[in-house]
Amino acid sequence: MKQQVFASLAALALVLAAPVMAQKSAGDLIDDGTIATSVKASLLAEKGVPSSDVNVEVYKGVVLLSGFVKTQAEKDAAGKVAKNVKDVASVRNQIAVHPATSMGTKLDDTLLVSKVKAALVDAKDVKSGQINVEARGGIVQLGGFVTGEKMKERAISVAKGVSGVKQVVDALFVKPE
Repeated sequence: MKQQVFASLAALALVLAAPVMAQKSAGDLIDDGTIATSVKASLLAEKGVPSSDVNVEVYKGVVLLSGFVKTQAEKDAAGKVAKNVKDVASVRNQIAVHPATSMGTKLDDTLLVSKVKAALVDAKDVKSGQINVEARGGIVQLGGFVTGEKMKERAISVAKGVSGVKQVVDALFVKPE
């Protein structure tokens, strides 16, 4: 059972990371994919870390953690787990801390995520496939590695303009060269 969950998680991690990986060399792709899978598996194995709430992206060995967790302790534990994974050059822990929300708020947040994603897709100067969108209580987090500062600023501006967005949390990083 655990092996099936791990295999599913590994496949999911690779699928979700595919847009980011498309612009890398084959060696970077394999190494970063392996690191991302290892970090996700380590998070899954760690008690006290809600691994399903944590997004993991890797670019040239730099791990970006984003998403929402309920406590600072969960955020800190996720960062510590990621730092201990083989071949991780550095960790950017951009996980936001936000208390649990009601089912109604979760439904509103799901709709809000869809609206923000649609707005990002419509923005011609934003490569929306490089950006993860999460929401908790009307607070939207944009996470991922983007190709330039201009795109980062534009994505944040687009998200802020979406009706229902109370705040935008920036977890975007310009890809290191």
